[in-house]
Amino acid sequence: MNIDYIIKISGPMLEGARTTVLLFLIVIVLSIPLGMVVTLMAKSSVKPLAWIAHTYIYVMRGTPLLLQLLFFCFGLPQIPVIGQYLVMDRFVAASTGFILNYGAYFAEIFRGGMLSIDKGQHEAAKVLGLSKWQTLRKVILAQMFRVALPAVANESITLVKDTALLYAVAVPELLNFAKTAVNRDFTVTPFVVAGVIYLLMTLVLTLFFKTLEKRFKFE
Repeated sequence: MNIDYIIKISGPMLEGARTTVLLFLIVIVLSIPLGMVVTLMAKSSVKPLAWIAHTYIYVMRGTPLLLQLLFFCFGLPQIPVIGQYLVMDRFVAASTGFILNYGAYFAEIFRGGMLSIDKGQHEAAKVLGLSKWQTLRKVILAQMFRVALPAVANESITLVKDTALLYAVAVPELLNFAKTAVNRDFTVTPFVVAGVIYLLMTLVLTLFFKTLEKRFKFE
């Protein structure tokens, strides 16, 4: 490989990687709280709330992420009457699709974490005089996050790779710059460079979550 060529293409590709990182941060920051809210709704004794949460999870997990991105980017403006009010910037529309999709997956991860907690702990908290909210906050959520951490880490790494789907809705990102360079220069080197950048991003995430797991003494 020509080092000078790699240096030449690295600038534009790192610019694309910046879009990838920005999307990742936006989705993580918003989809994890959304997943938590949906989990609580799904476990609510208020049936309409539980029904809405389960329907949302079913729809978002049961349809391809790419289809959802195309719907938010190109489908919403086509809806009769209200479509003209639903036109969004392409990046904003794609981010919305990612947030809603990953919110559903995080909701299921958190639900699994809650189910892993022994029911006896609810009874013990009740004996100690804790309210439902105190039991949830001080007993259930703390343990649930610890149990769910490996699955959250795995989903976060999947998110990094899924950001490449921005290419399909014409949002310039890392893969887009790599494909442009390959077509222009007739070499696969940009794909290799893109792969290295993705690996570096997932390595940083892996080390971050390993540190978190050690901090919470996950076994």
